[in-house]
Amino acid sequence: MGIPALVVTVATIVFAIDVALSRVPKGFSVVACVVLAVVAAGYGLMRRGVARIIALAVAVLLLATSITLVFVEHDPSDDVLIAAGVVAVLAATRRAFRVGVEWPRAHRPAHPVLFYNPLSRGGKAERYALAEAARSRGIEPIELRRGDDLEQLVRDAVRQGADALAMAGGDGSQAIVAMVAAELDLPYACIPAGTRNHFALDLGVDRNDVVGALDAFVNGGERRVDLAEINGRVFVNNVSLGLYAEAVQRPGYRAAKLRTLLDTIPEALGPSAKPPSLFWHDQPGQQSRR
Repeated sequence: MGIPALVVTVATIVFAIDVALSRVPKGFSVVACVVLAVVAAGYGLMRRGVARIIALAVAVLLLATSITLVFVEHDPSDDVLIAAGVVAVLAATRRAFRVGVEWPRAHRPAHPVLFYNPLSRGGKAERYALAEAARSRGIEPIELRRGDDLEQLVRDAVRQGADALAMAGGDGSQAIVAMVAAELDLPYACIPAGTRNHFALDLGVDRNDVVGALDAFVNGGERRVDLAEINGRVFVNNVSLGLYAEAVQRPGYRAAKLRTLLDTIPEALGPSAKPPSLFWHDQPGQQSRR
C-alpha cells in the first residue's frame, strides 16, 4: 500500500513544481499575497482586541486577493489538479498506514476486568451499554465515579483476582490503567470510549466500534508497546508542552476549544509572553538542558 502513496506524492510534487516554474515571474504576486497573509494572521493571533481584528481582516483580504489573481492571471485548471493530487496523497497515505498485521493470539484471561468512565465523551459508555456488553463476554465492569482514585481501584481489582485489565475512557485514564498493567505484567486492552482516542488509533483499534474492542480483549491478539514517563507520570500517547498544554488546563476548553486556544495564544506566544521553563536530561545524571 505504501508504493501507490509514494507514486502519487512524487507525481503531485513534480507537477506542482512544473506549474510554479511555468508561472515565473507572474506567479510571484500570488506567492507574495499568501506570504503576507500568513504574516498578518500570525501577528493577529498573538494580539488581542482591535489589533487582532485588523490583522486577521488583512490576512483574509490578502488570501482573497491571491485566489482572485489565480483566476485572473492563470488557468485555474492546473491548480485544481494540484488540489486533487493533494487529496489523493492524503487518502493514499492514510490507506498505507492502516494496520494490517496479524498479531499472535493471546490467551483468554480467566478474570478480565473493565474500568469505564460513564461521563467520558458525553456518556459514550452508557450509550453503547458497555457494562452489559462486558458482562455478556465474561468481563467484570467497574464504573469510575467522580472522586474515585482510579489507580487504587485497579490495584484493588488485581488483589481480588483480576488477571487482565481494560479501560474505557480518555487517554489520561488509559495511561493509569496501562501503567499498573505494565508494572504487574498483565494484559491490557484499550476500549475507545474517550473523546479523541489517540492511543486506540495508534494501536489500530477501530475507534467507531466500542463494543467490538471488548471482543479483542477476551479473544484477540497480543501486541507489546512501549510506555513513556515524564515527571514520574506514565503516558500512552503524547505529552503536551507549551500552547496546547496551557489551553487544555483552562476550565472552558471542553466547551469551546477554538475560542480557548485563541485566547491562550497571546499569553503563551505573544510579545509579552515569558518563555516556558522546560528542562530535560539526555541520560540520568547528565546536566539539564533548556
